[in-house]
Amino acid sequence: MSLSLPIFLKEREESNSKFVELQQSQTTSTATEDPLQNLRLASQEVLQKAQQSGRSKCLKCGGSRMFYCYTCYVPVENVPIEQLPLVKLPLKIDIIKHPNETDGKSTAVHAKLLAPDFVNIYTYPCIPEYEEKDHEVALVFPGPKSISIKDISFHLQKRIQNNVRTKNDDTDKPSIKRKKIEEHDLNDGKCKVTTLKKIIFIDSTWNQTNKIFTDERLQGLLQVELKTRRTCFWRHQKGKPDTFLSTIEAIYYFLVDYHTDILKEKYKGQYDNLLFFYSFMYQLIKSAKCSGDKETRKLTH
Repeated sequence: MSLSLPIFLKEREESNSKFVELQQSQTTSTATEDPLQNLRLASQEVLQKAQQSGRSKCLKCGGSRMFYCYTCYVPVENVPIEQLPLVKLPLKIDIIKHPNETDGKSTAVHAKLLAPDFVNIYTYPCIPEYEEKDHEVALVFPGPKSISIKDISFHLQKRIQNNVRTKNDDTDKPSIKRKKIEEHDLNDGKCKVTTLKKIIFIDSTWNQTNKIFTDERLQGLLQVELKTRRTCFWRHQKGKPDTFLSTIEAIYYFLVDYHTDILKEKYKGQYDNLLFFYSFMYQLIKSAKCSGDKETRKLTH
């Protein structure tokens, strides 16, 4: 039985619509299964070779490690440092690591390996003094006083203004004329305002963060909260939502948002190589779980 033209066209339109929906569903599913698939990464051939040859020696401490030494912050012997990407960051990063955080399970070392000139790792209670630089430093940590990344510049400028006023108030018989000029320049944006120079991350399980966060040396710092994103970390913390990111994920996503919201530049993968190790290990462990490879799965523990 033949179909009339209007009915035929309608059915064809419905069929095409279902096909498009199916394609969109498959694309979404693929992205969900592999959230790191669109990263612009350097060749990971060096990691593939290292994985095949197995553990190697750290040239500093002599320890047997896979890919890198998590205590010396250097790649191992079978991972030539010149074959690793070098990432340039727009600001300095301090990572405060909890003493009970297992070195081999922390992703903070990834940042130190891939951006060594911009990243420092400290083990609590060793914390730098930030009090005199609170107008150019911020701490990434969620809470009721946290601000969004796009508001960082505004709040840092307010701190500069407050510091100028405090300094003038503490000076004997301050020059009223000078004070008015300084305030005028700050308000109309003619002065050179110090921008964010350093960002701090806490590296620990969420149950251990309070000890570091409440330390008086971190109190009073500008607190920044990241946009909600889902982790793909294979060591997911039991009982915690999937919005709790690993340290390297938090660093990466902060920089991406900082690039677009503060620097006002289009993001073109400038910091993707921070996930060089992370993305490789993610794929390795994902494949191992599917194939039941117990040796590779040891990386998750």
